[in-house]
Amino acid sequence: MLSRLSTLLLDADFCARLRAAGTPEEFRALVDAEKDRRLAEEREKAATSAARDAAGGSAPVEAAQGEGLGRQVYKHLMNGVSHMLPFVVGGGILMALSFLLDQPGLGTSSYGSSTPVAAFFNLAGNQAFNFMLPILAGYIAMSIADRPGLAAGFVGGWIAKQGYTLGYLSTAMDADAQAALVSGGFLGALLAGFLAGYIVLSLERALEKLPSSLEGIKPILLYPVLGVFLTSLVMMGVNPVMGAINSALSGFLNGLSGTSIVLLGVIVAAMQATDMGGPINKAAYVFGTAALAEQTVTGNMIMAAVMAGGMVPPLVIALCTTLFKNRWTEADRKAGVVNYIMGLSFITEGAIPFAASDPLRVLPACIAGSAVAIALSMLLGCASPAPHGGAWVIAVITNPVQYLLALAAGAVVGCLVLVLLKKPLPPEQSGLAK
Repeated sequence: MLSRLSTLLLDADFCARLRAAGTPEEFRALVDAEKDRRLAEEREKAATSAARDAAGGSAPVEAAQGEGLGRQVYKHLMNGVSHMLPFVVGGGILMALSFLLDQPGLGTSSYGSSTPVAAFFNLAGNQAFNFMLPILAGYIAMSIADRPGLAAGFVGGWIAKQGYTLGYLSTAMDADAQAALVSGGFLGALLAGFLAGYIVLSLERALEKLPSSLEGIKPILLYPVLGVFLTSLVMMGVNPVMGAINSALSGFLNGLSGTSIVLLGVIVAAMQATDMGGPINKAAYVFGTAALAEQTVTGNMIMAAVMAGGMVPPLVIALCTTLFKNRWTEADRKAGVVNYIMGLSFITEGAIPFAASDPLRVLPACIAGSAVAIALSMLLGCASPAPHGGAWVIAVITNPVQYLLALAAGAVVGCLVLVLLKKPLPPEQSGLAK
């Protein structure tokens, strides 16, 4: 259920409807209705796509014509991110477990793979991570151009990850030449996904005038061959630039320390708690996964901070509804208990009904609590190799006790701020005896 909800919450329109919910019951009804709608939509899309492929047709574009550019970009990006997440979560946790299980190799260069068991977890996790950027690019392209865009996106994402350039083709292409390549990283994969999608979409439109007798070979020959060729050519041309940008970003993140990294964390916290599942929240999360993709200590610290910033708002609500009952109605208090699970599971959207009904008090409290949690997480050196899972992946987080303390401190501070801002309700509203 939580996994399914996490995917639903990548949709900005759905999150906006949740924020408009007046009661917890309405909130849950919206979730159930959206889940049923998505299942029906997926079945219909699969049937339509199969019929179109059999007929040799191309992807429909009418649906996108009524959407703004920003909305389209966000939708395509979230399609890539939602398909990438299982690889990041699975790979990150397996890699973290390899270090947790490799106590004999602690302090050695083979730490994480010095025993057969640890080596297995490390290998499996690394392979999942290797697919992360191609999956991101492939499903961004698929969102733009439907199935014909998938192959071009995958190949473009792999080229971005490996850092292949046109200049590399003139070398011996041996181990030394490969070692000199610079990956385009997360940003390169993003570019590859959008590039591949729009290249294939352009091909579909350009080839519309071909004789009807050739319709059958479009999806199985023309789109894959031309799409992969053009995407590969362009990506190998721009990869030096993307590699330089990625290196500069990595250098910037690795150079952060002390006050600067705490300040970055506080900014991310504000983004996480501002619209709880909306575009700003998702932008902070994508930034966290991009930092995590660098596989550095600083990147893992940023990911831990992002996760803490998303966990605190529901915990603030849960704590406040438990300890200060006279600020809430009976329905709020019952719904507040669920937020313990939502918060610990890193599902920020559990706080949406409360923020929607009283934004001027709830949002500042959640932002303050998230900022405290993230600042402490950064100062205490907490780092997470897993991009999701919340408290359930505490075993793989660096300095786990300190991380839990940071979460608790953030929840308490947010709760106290909310108590100061929110006045007690009359007994007839709270349902409590005088």
